[in-house]
Amino acid sequence: MSPQELLDRAIDVASRLPQMTFERKQTHVTLRIGAKVFGYVLNDHNGDGVTGLCCKVVSGESELLMATDERRFYRPQYMPKGWVGMRLDVGRVSWREVRELLEGSYRLTAGKRQLALLDAERATRSL
Repeated sequence: MSPQELLDRAIDVASRLPQMTFERKQTHVTLRIGAKVFGYVLNDHNGDGVTGLCCKVVSGESELLMATDERRFYRPQYMPKGWVGMRLDVGRVSWREVRELLEGSYRLTAGKRQLALLDAERATRSL
């Protein structure tokens, strides 16, 4: 897939989260719930040559992911501790894993109302 196709696919996965909005810039897309940012989809951002996804994770998870697969997971530049980057341009992309990272980041960022909407949607889907 081209970098643009990877970005578009990641945005499509994220768009299934309740009340998610996004804003496209030249080299990245910001994923939001209201004014709160829960992720970024990047393409050669700051000239690093990476097409990736950056998400919030629970404490210690970024280090675990990077230790498990240092080729795909990385510490994103200019992001606070508690964020992890996942390369979309290395090997085959697990879109299930992308969905799980996005949903986890969403859950860490969302308010009670958005979480209730997400949980209701998940319950309906599992029936």
